[in-house]
Amino acid sequence: MGRLETHYLQYLVDGYDKDAALEQLMNEYGSDLWRFAYFLTKNAHSADDIVQEAFMAVYERMYSFRGESTIRSWLLAITRNKCYSHLKSAFIRKVTLMDRIDTENKAPSAETELLFREQSRQLWEAVLCLPLKFREIVIFEYHYGFTIKEIAALLQLSEGTVKSRSHRAKSKLSRLLAE
Repeated sequence: MGRLETHYLQYLVDGYDKDAALEQLMNEYGSDLWRFAYFLTKNAHSADDIVQEAFMAVYERMYSFRGESTIRSWLLAITRNKCYSHLKSAFIRKVTLMDRIDTENKAPSAETELLFREQSRQLWEAVLCLPLKFREIVIFEYHYGFTIKEIAALLQLSEGTVKSRSHRAKSKLSRLLAE
């Protein structure tokens, strides 16, 4: 199936085959959403769960897409919200801490290796060390190619805040890479 039109979902009407539309969305954007969830959570299992939750939410809200953004931006916003909910969970904070202790000496997963092959290992490791509010700006700006205006709309921040965070993120990355 070809790339979805930007406002494809806004024209769906009740009775349309939501399963087929969801399958197309999953095929087209699933990898992007997984990588984004992984970069925010730093955990492959969490990314799997979050993307599944995001697509379940998309399935439920498919008829509510109004076309005010691209489908990709809409999907990333849903995924971001699921990531933040996940990261705020006290249970997840405890499990993640235990995962880090238990898996410190294990070899990285195939998914992790795939991610780091796409860009240099050193750069993405530095990005992963950034605080979340800077990390998501870098990912949106450099990985997804969003403009400052698009990022501001997606994160519901002012353009000035996004520019400031982008500048601070680049400064922190420079320091991390210099070390």
